[in-house]
Amino acid sequence: MPLTPTSPPTSLPEELAAALPMTSVGVTLLVAAGAAVAAVAACGVLAWVVRRLGRRRPVLADMARRGRRPLRLLLVLLAVRTALEVSTAPASWRPPTLRVLDLALIGVGAWLVAVLAFVVQDVVLARQRVDVADNRRARRLRTQAIVVRRVIVAVVAVVAAGSMLMTVPGAQAAGASVLASAGVLSVVAGLAAQTSLSNVFAGLQLAFTDALRVDDVVVVEGEWGNVEDITMTYVVVRVWDERRLILPSTYFTSTPFQNWTRTSSQLLGSVEADVDWAVPVEALRAHLGAFVERHPLWDSRAFVLQVTDATGSFVRLRALVSAADGPTLFDLRCAVREELVRWLRESAPQALPRVRLDPAD
Repeated sequence: MPLTPTSPPTSLPEELAAALPMTSVGVTLLVAAGAAVAAVAACGVLAWVVRRLGRRRPVLADMARRGRRPLRLLLVLLAVRTALEVSTAPASWRPPTLRVLDLALIGVGAWLVAVLAFVVQDVVLARQRVDVADNRRARRLRTQAIVVRRVIVAVVAVVAAGSMLMTVPGAQAAGASVLASAGVLSVVAGLAAQTSLSNVFAGLQLAFTDALRVDDVVVVEGEWGNVEDITMTYVVVRVWDERRLILPSTYFTSTPFQNWTRTSSQLLGSVEADVDWAVPVEALRAHLGAFVERHPLWDSRAFVLQVTDATGSFVRLRALVSAADGPTLFDLRCAVREELVRWLRESAPQALPRVRLDPAD
């Protein structure tokens, strides 16, 4: 029996092809939404598990707190990109969409690495207590942890920027030059003379040569204070009256300054007074010695009362005392000075400073 001719087999696919764009958009959105929901659910389960484990391990609790947002966003972007790449056919919108998702993945991945650096810093800071008597090693490690974290964040930002450039057509050469070691070295060599990079190197030098630490007692620009923060480019000194001195890091590598807690927080301080030649030095030495021994701020290391000068109309006395740290020493010196003035006024008024005039003159 002869076969009846049929219509060309290409007509039905053409009709389907005409209807595919509207269908593919809906399917694409559905797939992306499903992948995002699954990623959020997986992130929620993971966060719950980490929180449960973090009840006994503070590190995991800190990681869950800091890394919740970047991890959730990373999983969502990864799930959406994988779903779109697997479930959609080649089309004009796929390359730019996938490229945008790649850029977002690189940025969120860099964010997550920076969060891990913060977590490591928190671990170091939590283990190194500075509220103890001898905290020099703890302050050194805290300073190094802060500076290293800032360096890691800066390096991660540079690597992330170079990786993003590598994924953009036309900018791959620039990205390769940023990531290549030769390119990095050329940039460093070209900017080495700049003030900003000099401050960065000075900050690293301060952190790893142990010349300056957070909470060190220093005297800079004629001001006494504590080092409050050491950043990549500047140092913050909290002055005794709650003012803040902001100094570039290069200041501490090129200018002499006093560090009262370089090797130990224990200090010696002096109290000086000009008195009359009639002062009873032995009686005053015995009285101040007993006063200092009873004082709670004295650390039992050193006390001496000496006559350091005797010229003109006055005799200069110097009382040398010791204390555990700078603030304690300041308070102890004030107490000794007050007691010295009180004893001279009440027990030896003849020793108060006076100027003698000869009536014959």
